[in-house]
Parts: sequence; structure tokens; C-alpha cells
Amino acid sequence: MDRVDLLKTFVTVATQGSFTKAADQLEISNQLVSKYVSQLENYLGARLFNRTTRRIHLTEAGEQCLQYAKHILEGISDMEGHVGQFQSQAKGLLRVSAPVTFSTLHLASLIRDFKQAHPLVGIDLQLNDRKVAVIEEGFDVALRIGNLSSSSLIAKKIAPIRLVMCASPDYLAKHGEPKHPEQLKEGHYLRYSYMDYSLNNSPLINTLKQRSQRDDSGLVINNGEILAEAAIAGQGYVLQPTFIVSKALQQGKLKMILSDYEPAPTALYALYPHRKLMSNKLRVFIDFLSNYFGQPPYWDSFE
Repeated sequence: MDRVDLLKTFVTVATQGSFTKAADQLEISNQLVSKYVSQLENYLGARLFNRTTRRIHLTEAGEQCLQYAKHILEGISDMEGHVGQFQSQAKGLLRVSAPVTFSTLHLASLIRDFKQAHPLVGIDLQLNDRKVAVIEEGFDVALRIGNLSSSSLIAKKIAPIRLVMCASPDYLAKHGEPKHPEQLKEGHYLRYSYMDYSLNNSPLINTLKQRSQRDDSGLVINNGEILAEAAIAGQGYVLQPTFIVSKALQQGKLKMILSDYEPAPTALYALYPHRKLMSNKLRVFIDFLSNYFGQPPYWDSFE
């Protein structure tokens, strides 16, 4: 008898609490269920159940065997499902949540190329900078940038995200180039309203946090592209991810400053439910996303 079938029979009896109920669920005879359990006990050299006329109870060996058996059967099920998915073509609607600015700058080409590779997968892309509840709101995957709080979701790192301080050449010619964060001028900080000041405890981040708390004369916007344009126009200095300002840096419209105080990189993550629930359409999307932007990502090629 196949050992997998023996384990399936044993687990069914243990979870149902009855040989008769297990036989009904497995659609085999009571005698055959008893035979399979006895064969497993003989193979392991241990009694798995204490039987009475009315009830059965797992022995201590049976409790241990049940945990191992469940783990083995789950592994076999995962293997069968994954191999089966590789044999079939990905299809179905994929609901994706992503941050606004990153998506408008970098997701259009990715979606186009993904659709060419997987024409049977539909994409419903919702742009929002708030942290959506992935499962509750019906998303298959959410893209997020920054530090992640603990979660039951799987977090797959897609690409590093650098934050750089920069200003226009005209601004620097007029106000001078600071060599230390304390030399940044009051009222000139062009601030992103969703800025996460818990990135790290660097002198630059601490200075910007202090400025944001006491300065009411600066510019605060919830869109990174508009902030970058304000910096290009000479209105102040800005801390922005390179996926937004790389083109302006390449063209000389902006210049990096305080490079020695650059914060530690954050990252772009794909968040999705547990791997055991991953559909083929989600699997191919995550794989495609992971290999699309390059290492390092193409937007960091300005230096």
C-alpha cells in the first residue's frame, strides 16, 4: 500500500475522530480504513490510537505522527499544485494596487510588456498612495515603497529605492551649496506630505524632521513629481527617490547635494497573501516584476 494513502487515511481518522466517518469521507469500507491504520502502525512500530467501543483517542505517538503527516501531505499538495500551474497558461484578472507617482513613471511599459508575454491575464490597476488592505479590498498584490510594518502578507523585495537630496543649479548659485544638513535654509524645504521620517536616524533625516515640525513657510505637497518641478524651478531643496528625479539629474536640471548624508535605501515591495494561495497569474506577474527593472534599477543609471 502507498504510504501517502496510509497517511491520508490516518489524518482523516484523526480529524474525523471516527473510523466510520473517515470511511464515509474517503468512500472506502470501514474494514479498509482499519487495515490502513494498522499497516501504518506496523510500519512505524507504534500504536497511534487508543480504541474503545465508543471513541478513539490519539496516543502521544499519534499526536506527533499527526503533525508530521499533515506537513508531508501539505508539501505534496503544494508540489502538485505548483507543477500543475507550470503546465498551464496563466489567465484571469489580476487586481493590482500601486503608488501613484511610481506607476505613472514606470509601470506603463511594464504592464505593456507583461500583457504581450501573458495575453490571457487581465490587469486591473488601481493607483493610490494610501496603504490598502490587500485581502479585505480584494487585491491580488499591492506594490509599496518604504519600511513595512509586520503583516501576515508575503513581502517580496522588487528593487532598492534611493532617496537623494537635490536642488537646481540656479538655487545653489543663489543660496550656496550646503555641506552639512544644519546649513539647509529654513523655509526652503520642499516636503512630501507622506514622508516617512522613521527611515533611519541619520543627521539629514533628523534635520528634515525638525524643519517639518517648526516650519510653516515651506511647500508641502503629496505628489513627488510636482515637488521635483518646484525644485527645478529653484523654489528650494527636495528629498526625493531617484525613480522621480533621475531624468532631471541626468539633464542637469537638478544637482545632488549632501551626498555624504544620503539616507539608507528603502525598497519597492510586492505584498501578496501566503504562497500556498498564490495563483498562476500572480506567480508569473511577481516573477516578471522581479526581473523587469534591473539590478541596480535603470533609474539609478544617472551617475
